Amino acid sequence: MAHTEQGNMSGDQALEKLLDGNRRYVDAMQEYPNQTRERRNELKNGQVPFAVVLGCSDSRVPPEIIFDQGLGDLFVVRVAGNVMDNMALGSIEYAVSHLKTPLVVVLGHSQCGAVTETLSSHGPAKGQMGRLAEAIQPAVAQVTDQPGNKVSNTAKVNAKMVAHRLRTSKPILSEAVAAGELTVAAAYYELSTGAVELLDS
Repeated sequence: MAHTEQGNMSGDQALEKLLDGNRRYVDAMQEYPNQTRERRNELKNGQVPFAVVLGCSDSRVPPEIIFDQGLGDLFVVRVAGNVMDNMALGSIEYAVSHLKTPLVVVLGHSQCGAVTETLSSHGPAKGQMGRLAEAIQPAVAQVTDQPGNKVSNTAKVNAKMVAHRLRTSKPILSEAVAAGELTVAAAYYELSTGAVELLDS
């Protein structure tokens, strides 16, 4: 997709483009777009990513690969447990306000190590890892009585909670959402199938 076309996408169009790429990935029909020398040269003077992905640092969930995208397509912020701190928020605000990116996706996933560690914690974690557990704990509290896999349930609720925080974050993101310039979605990646599902949030 040309640079200018990508810059004119709506949030809904950007989301459909992401999901189309994931379907190609699941079916092993990847197109590996925008990975040429020409694309690299095209991006020398600027970028117009069509989506921000706030994802987990897990090595099994690289956004460009699972969404079958290339150079300049995604503005990726990754941190264990796809939690949000001020640095992550500032990065997302930059993409929305300066690069005019119309979509933010918060991507949780199955078998998340940060979630698993939070659920199995028997005391304060060493170093800064405790900060991750603190950030995920509100999601744990919401799924205590839910049936099913507690790790998956927590990862899904955590993604939805982070998406809500982003959607209502003042002033930059909330104003962009209110103006119809930004879509914020929560999603969940299943390691065993490679499929991404959207979550109600």
